[in-house]
Amino acid sequence: MDGADVIRAQLPLLPDTPGVYRMLGADGSVLYVGKAKHLKRRVASYTRTEGLPNRTRRMVALTRAMEFVTTPTEAEALLLEANLIRSLLPPFNVLVKDDRSFSYVVIGRGHEFPRLMHQRGGSARNARETDRFGPYAAPHLVGMTIATLQRAFLLRTCDDGVFASRTRPCLQHQIKRCSAPCVGRASEEEYAEQVQGVRDVLSGRSAQVQAEFAERMMASSDRLEYEDAARWRDRIRALTALQSRQDINLEGVIDEADVLALHAEGGTACVQAFFFRGGRNQGTRAFFPRHDREEEEADILAAFAAQLYQDTPPPALLLLSHDIAAPDLLAEALSLRAGRRVSVETPKRGPKRRTVEHALTNARDAHGRRLAERSTQAVLLDGVAKLFGLPAPPNRIEIYDTSHIQGAFPVGAMVVAGPEGFQRNAYRRFFIRDPEAAGDDYAMMRETFFRRFARARKDDPDRKAGLWPDLILVDGGLGQLNAVHEVLQTLGIGELPLAAIAKGPDRNAGRERFFQPGKPVFDLPHNDPILHFLQRLRDEAHRTAIDTHRARRTKAITRSRIDDIPGIGPARKKALLHHFGSSNAVASAGLTDLEAAPGISRAVARMLYEHFHG
Repeated sequence: MDGADVIRAQLPLLPDTPGVYRMLGADGSVLYVGKAKHLKRRVASYTRTEGLPNRTRRMVALTRAMEFVTTPTEAEALLLEANLIRSLLPPFNVLVKDDRSFSYVVIGRGHEFPRLMHQRGGSARNARETDRFGPYAAPHLVGMTIATLQRAFLLRTCDDGVFASRTRPCLQHQIKRCSAPCVGRASEEEYAEQVQGVRDVLSGRSAQVQAEFAERMMASSDRLEYEDAARWRDRIRALTALQSRQDINLEGVIDEADVLALHAEGGTACVQAFFFRGGRNQGTRAFFPRHDREEEEADILAAFAAQLYQDTPPPALLLLSHDIAAPDLLAEALSLRAGRRVSVETPKRGPKRRTVEHALTNARDAHGRRLAERSTQAVLLDGVAKLFGLPAPPNRIEIYDTSHIQGAFPVGAMVVAGPEGFQRNAYRRFFIRDPEAAGDDYAMMRETFFRRFARARKDDPDRKAGLWPDLILVDGGLGQLNAVHEVLQTLGIGELPLAAIAKGPDRNAGRERFFQPGKPVFDLPHNDPILHFLQRLRDEAHRTAIDTHRARRTKAITRSRIDDIPGIGPARKKALLHHFGSSNAVASAGLTDLEAAPGISRAVARMLYEHFHG
């Protein structure tokens, strides 16, 4: 039974209501996710293959099963479709391929002196426990914003543990970036006023806040309190600097809007996104969605917009460069996700159109740069294939390295590169489990490879899911190469192309030597572009391994003695640290002192005392 017959057999069972359908291949993988206002009619259209585009015909021919979910409305079907596409990555859908999360300025909740901080991405739970302002397209913009807000409002950025243990003001107070509430230099009421000022500025009411600062400066000046007036002057300057960082003006548009402009050429597309919040430009980002060459530009943009806001709060206004098929449906779906009204527009003239045209220019330029980079990358990959005797340029290169300090906190790291550059969402990190392997570079590499490829054999035995490398590079010499080759042969996959890259005499960069199983060692001229490319791959694996090791070591060092006590969760830990100031103080406290801590019952106090004192 071919794909059209499989689909036709489903029709008698389908309701004529909104919903989402999934087309599945012979191996059970999802080929396509779609939504429909009338499920039965939409699915029936796939049975008339004569009028379908070639891409859709291929999809129907591969279909061997279907799954359905009905929804109350078409807008909810659109949200569910976008969510499933982001999680399942079906090959016949338009996919937003970007592993970078957005950044936010965050004000904590649940503390009498909330903390100002930077958050990358963030879960729904984090969003409920904090006030988030963003998104910002680049992390450095958040850092600049937080530094400016500190100068204007003197909020703390230290974590709660440091705050609870302070006995005198820190350097942030000395350089006039914190009001030192940790030691009573600011009352709870004064600090709450500062927090509200930050919320006002980030919500687009900075002009009112600046006017209030100016009034206070003049009042201090009239009272001849010139030092106080100078402090208000400095805070006004900080606010002015924050408002002046405008690369692109959004004249005539409300305070909160996003601009999405698409440029397509040569079967690929670039979507340039501008983000405006509180009347300020919060950065731009270029996306390169994966799509079929036959896909219409407006359809690519509509699918991209629906998927972009799965993890990011939608703005009040979304400006698009193309007329999409159902803007009202997209607006309704985004309104459901945001919990408020969202408008979707494709402006034709005026200030809004000029902003969209500017975004289109940026999309065109970013697309041209991407094509140039891919052309250069293709030449380099072709050179790598010739260098290591591969049958074709590699689509997936995996590079491995390990890191430790005298056997402590040992880790292995795998980075992945291909025609699109580094694929950071495919990186893997391995905490070495065997205590005897710690400190032994060869044993650490053996464990890393055994875990990596034993899992690959289990998850993708037929090598169809793209989990297998076309080339493996190991940071090391002949010893690492032999250790890895032994593991691959044990697993029955010794045919995988394998090479090791080792620094030459005196560990000088540019004198690297290359090893392959059964072949003589060789090197490359120091100015060879292929050598520079392989050095970048090796250095990225080295950096990832070191960063992973440092993160593991830092976490172990900063781990509190309270963390290992059963029954002590985050709330009780926070209460104990606030009351005693540090975990060491908790450990040395007497039973009566523990019972006096807020939120700690007599039974919990007894358990804590016995844990530390026996």
